[in-house]
Amino acid sequence: MKKLSHYDKTGRVRMVDVTAKAATSRTAVAHAFVRMQRATIASVRRLKSPKGNPLEIARIAGITAAKRTAELIPLCHPLALTHVDVSAKVCQNGIEVTAEATATGPTGVEMEALVAAAVASLTIYDMCKALERGMEITELYLVKKSGGRSGEYNREGKRVKR
Repeated sequence: MKKLSHYDKTGRVRMVDVTAKAATSRTAVAHAFVRMQRATIASVRRLKSPKGNPLEIARIAGITAAKRTAELIPLCHPLALTHVDVSAKVCQNGIEVTAEATATGPTGVEMEALVAAAVASLTIYDMCKALERGMEITELYLVKKSGGRSGEYNREGKRVKR
């Protein structure tokens, strides 16, 4: 039976001990979506946000956030990331964000990919809020991960129609 890993036998919160785990290559991909009005999307397409290019700023913010995940999530291990990539693509109803993180180590990079996608999405909101306050950040989830003892995970066919 599976159990929560961040608790000891007495129920006290703890950081997972990964000392004995083998270092393996690990990759994770996360997704998020920023839903916005057509007028806001049109401004983004023309790259005319009052603060600059929101897609490029979001990409850099996501990469920076991935590198600082252990500072934001209290029980995450600090990792030596070997690669982080964030992309933001304009769609019909908003902006789709994808973040990928890679490292070789004893623990996974799922949180780094998720934090990158979340912060990139929040940055898009910040960059576009002068045009629209009602944007929604939705669909934040892990798409896939590889490496480690638990092996492969692939979220299949769960995309929400836009």
